[in-house]
Amino acid sequence: MDLSKRRLLAAGLAAVTVAGLGACASSKNDSARRSAGDFTDDAALTAKVKSAIATDAGAKTASAVNVETYRGVVQLTGFVDSDDQVTRAVSAAKKVQGVRSVKNDIRLKR
Repeated sequence: MDLSKRRLLAAGLAAVTVAGLGACASSKNDSARRSAGDFTDDAALTAKVKSAIATDAGAKTASAVNVETYRGVVQLTGFVDSDDQVTRAVSAAKKVQGVRSVKNDIRLKR
């Protein structure tokens, strides 16, 4: 897959992620702790991380990895085929500006 197609795919994944996050409801307790700005910042960061994973690790890895962000702390979950996919996804997430830390809970398929 050439670079322009990868970038287009990454942008599409980011757009879908942001749209999906807008439909998520937060709990009453979570709302008390996070401002609207915090929630928006986390949603944008999630989209950037998802896009970075798609660009650096590939669309297959990006579709298998779930990304959640809370106050700049990114949690990666899901199941992938290889250690290389895990390493590339974590590395891509750490490179995104605004990410404070990355919690890796990605598992290998057995």
